[in-house]
Amino acid sequence: MGRLLRPLLRGTTYTRLLHLWVPVFLVSVWLFIDMSRPWVPALLAIPVAMIPAVRTGEGVQAQLLLMPGEPDSGISTAPSATWRDRWRTVLWLELRLVLGAAAAFATVWLPLTSVNMVATALGHPQYDDNPLLWTFAHPWVHGLLAPVPVVVLYVTVLGLGHVATVAARRLLGPSAAERLATLEERTEQLLERTRIARELHDSIGHALTVAVVQAGAARAAGDPAFTERALGAIEETGRAALEDLERVLGVLREAERPASSRPTLVDAERLLESARASGATVDVEVTGPVDAVPGPVSREGYRILQESLTNVLRHAGAVAVRVRIEVADGTLALDVRNPLPGAMPDPGQGSGLRGIRERAALLGGRARTGPAGGDWRVRAELPLG
Repeated sequence: MGRLLRPLLRGTTYTRLLHLWVPVFLVSVWLFIDMSRPWVPALLAIPVAMIPAVRTGEGVQAQLLLMPGEPDSGISTAPSATWRDRWRTVLWLELRLVLGAAAAFATVWLPLTSVNMVATALGHPQYDDNPLLWTFAHPWVHGLLAPVPVVVLYVTVLGLGHVATVAARRLLGPSAAERLATLEERTEQLLERTRIARELHDSIGHALTVAVVQAGAARAAGDPAFTERALGAIEETGRAALEDLERVLGVLREAERPASSRPTLVDAERLLESARASGATVDVEVTGPVDAVPGPVSREGYRILQESLTNVLRHAGAVAVRVRIEVADGTLALDVRNPLPGAMPDPGQGSGLRGIRERAALLGGRARTGPAGGDWRVRAELPLG
């Protein structure tokens, strides 16, 4: 019994009833003007529904009254963009008029019928023109059946509200173009989150690796001069990491922040000096016009080089590193080699190595990581076009 009466305690029940009554208020204005042609409002609803903004207004009403408080109502508030949207709005307005008329009839005549049946049972019949009033030989039968119209009213209001909600989702729901746009927007958001995660992993991971290597080397050396240089390198690396972190947070704060604020291969000397300060011997060879590399390719190349050097410091320590950067034949080639230690990651493991391959693939290039001739090698080829 409690479950059956629970809808009486829900605000949605009454907001849906209000939604059903709204078109009745508008139709009643016309009936005061001309009651002989009650079909005119249904005819006028057709050109009104063709106005694009009407779909927005109907969507807002449906969200607020049919499904209040639901974050994902499945109802669009965008204006009509196609003729299909307009005709869907026409069907919605016509159906809303029909449901509103049924709700008005039920909420007026069913309570009056119940009252009239009670009055008839008491010997004082009223509203003889009531179309729902039943006549029985014994007046006391009316008293027994008086609750029936109230129950019918309760079921009718709940049923009409449910029908209106289902119809609103079907007729006012997003069109195919809107669903595609929403899907594309969500895809862009996921790609942006993935890119930000890679940015944080590469920049902050590199800085922490350098700091750990520097601190360990300074403690092992026991040389005050070396310790001072190590602290200076840690400070410089920390500042660079803070700059990278600020760039990434800027992307979160400002969706339209220009990507040009991110570092490129032109700024690669900072990475090389950081690796050298950690004790690694870095041999660099640059071939071709690096400054002419397109921005997206140069930025991803910088991150690939950063992750490669981070892996060297993390797994091999202060070893000799050979870096080759070549721009030729429409391709940017990055090649990083270092002596192969005993505990380098497998080619398919590690989020950093996976990030290198993902960055290359996003630009239509390729990257290979793994042992090569006694060295650990990372080679990435990125097309410039």
